[in-house]
Amino acid sequence: MADLVDYQEGSVVSRTVLDKKAGSITLFAFDQGEGLNEHTAPYDALVYMMDGTAEVRIEEKQFLLKKGEFVVMPANKPHAVRAVERFKMILIMVHA
Repeated sequence: MADLVDYQEGSVVSRTVLDKKAGSITLFAFDQGEGLNEHTAPYDALVYMMDGTAEVRIEEKQFLLKKGEFVVMPANKPHAVRAVERFKMILIMVHA
């Protein structure tokens, strides 16, 4: 799956591979130093690292995730993501 999304210099690239009523699966590629500012989502989400290293902050806790690791981001909890080095991840949102 990592081959379905490519890195772009200075960018965050995303590709939705499934979007259903029950949930969605989106692939992301973050260039080093790029990220998503703190925000909330109305659904639980699982982030699985396909490549690289990312810092994921959920509420006040920080996690350093590397290839093969994952974390669950609970619904309605503030979270943010930053690329320590460029990385690719799968985001699985569970709507039901």
